[in-house]
Amino acid sequence: MAERQLRLSPPVLAGVLAGLGVLLLSLGAPLAWRETLRERVFDAMLRSVAGWRVDASGTKLAIVDIDTASLEAIGPWPWRREVVARLITAINGAKPAAIAVDILLAGEDTRSPAALARQLAVETGRTDLGELAQTLTDGDKALAEALGAGPVTLGWVLDPRGRDEVAEVPILTRDSAALGPLWRENGATGPPPALASAAAGAGTLSLPGDEDGMVRRVPLFVAVGDEVRPGLALETLRLAAGASGYLLSGDPVRLGVGAMTRPLPSDGMLRLVPGTTPVATLRASDLLRGSAELSGLAGAIVFVGGSASELGASRASARDPLTPSSLLQADAVRQIAAGVVPQRPARANVWELAAALLVVMAAMGLARRLRPALALPAVAMLLLAVVLGAAGLAAVDLLLDPLPPAASGVAAFLATSLAGFSETRLREARLRRRFEQHLAPGVVERIIANPTSLKLSGERREITALFTDIEGFTQTTRDIGPEQLVSVLDGYFDGVTRIVGEHGGMVDKLVGDAVHAFFNAPLDLADHPRRAVACAVAILAWTEGYRAQGLAATIRLGRTRQGIETGIAIVGDVGVGAKLDYTAHGDAVNMAARLEALNKELGSSICIGPAAAQRCGPSLVRPLRHVELRGLGEVEVFTPFSSA
Repeated sequence: MAERQLRLSPPVLAGVLAGLGVLLLSLGAPLAWRETLRERVFDAMLRSVAGWRVDASGTKLAIVDIDTASLEAIGPWPWRREVVARLITAINGAKPAAIAVDILLAGEDTRSPAALARQLAVETGRTDLGELAQTLTDGDKALAEALGAGPVTLGWVLDPRGRDEVAEVPILTRDSAALGPLWRENGATGPPPALASAAAGAGTLSLPGDEDGMVRRVPLFVAVGDEVRPGLALETLRLAAGASGYLLSGDPVRLGVGAMTRPLPSDGMLRLVPGTTPVATLRASDLLRGSAELSGLAGAIVFVGGSASELGASRASARDPLTPSSLLQADAVRQIAAGVVPQRPARANVWELAAALLVVMAAMGLARRLRPALALPAVAMLLLAVVLGAAGLAAVDLLLDPLPPAASGVAAFLATSLAGFSETRLREARLRRRFEQHLAPGVVERIIANPTSLKLSGERREITALFTDIEGFTQTTRDIGPEQLVSVLDGYFDGVTRIVGEHGGMVDKLVGDAVHAFFNAPLDLADHPRRAVACAVAILAWTEGYRAQGLAATIRLGRTRQGIETGIAIVGDVGVGAKLDYTAHGDAVNMAARLEALNKELGSSICIGPAAAQRCGPSLVRPLRHVELRGLGEVEVFTPFSSA
């Protein structure tokens, strides 16, 4: 039952509701917003662990950049194809491993001298111009020859209205390997057949943007209609490896390119790792003028692309708001070669949900069991462990989002802490209201500071009971009015209860003119029998002074008689519902009441039972008389040396 109450306590309920509420809110948020936030978290994680990876592939990369300075030196874009041919030829001269043209060369050449002559021949009907065209520079022919001189990949783009044929590349499968849904369009736009047939490879230039416009993925495979085709980066890597095609095997699918085998995301997209690793870059105009140092191209995979705004090839990415697409393709080649293929594991959402539930429970446990000064750093360490765990998984290419567990844990911790604080304040207020009329303020503060020291449900403990009564009070009530009676009792009780509190006792109840008190409850009180006796002596001295003056003297208030005894009693809350009373029951309590009444027979003011007297010793009490008590036989009772 206690465990059930703990689980259902208000702080626990608040923590559960807050943690699950944040978790459900994150799961129910609009998909675009949720995916964008998750991708940005993955960006940060992958960037933070980039330094943990070791690239042992030794892949050499280079970019030939058509930048603004190149356009100023060579001429505005688009360049004539014979110029592009000269650029490819210059690169081929450096003996690269492969060349990727990250520029869409769509349609046939219309700007070379041969192309212009052919157009005039058609428009004028002059055959001599057609013959002249055969002797002039032909851009497509020159570029085809340049492409055929080396391992070059040309690019094409996915286009639902495109009608161009895309060269087929052999893709073999075994072990029932199958790709999931790929980025698909019904058509494509690419280079003319003369160029496409001259190139050794063809890959898509298309780069998908996320909802926030950022390019975070490079296609490894896409679909044109029902046909699977490679991306530019993967196709260029194939040429560099000298492979004739691709091999897909296993479940999950793995990609084989020559001797290299890599995991393959089911959607055919390679998630890029944000980084700042530079790629050797040469200016295109320097190659065309013969002033470039070509050693950086030897044995390298070279991407020909453009950073000039006129080419429209810049993309927003985690690298930079304006990242040349050729640099993104180069990053993709580097990752494939190094075997860095980040992807979401199967049932990632289930793992994130399970992690969130564990973090919520842990955060609630810390909030309930530790003080805030310890709970805050403990929760911070818990959240740090979640983030570091996710980062560690990202370092081995497994992407799990730490945000839902962390956010849910923070919400659960805050809600549990706030509800626990409210519960504590309410409990303090209740305890204060219940005990401030019975105990000294210092004792009440001790109970408030450590409520667990108080066992309200009941306990068996040794106490010393003290009962007081005013001699002849019944007759006094008949001789005075109610206002006088209440006034005298208010002053009387104020003094007696104050003295009880000063000696560490607890006022149990006020019954008529009597005060019932006990010592060593609700908190431990060292040497409680002696304290009770000292308290009785102080009460007697004070009440004698009180009844000798003022209204008490006028009504001839009787002397105070007291009984004291020590013994085992059951202490705790007694009552029903809201009518609870913290009191004591036992032989010591009954004995104290009988000893108080015995004072009338003995003519004494303070009568102490044998158990309390034994604990006080002969230095504090003296024998009073042997008396016969019903049920106990003959017992010796005592009184303090200082009492009358």
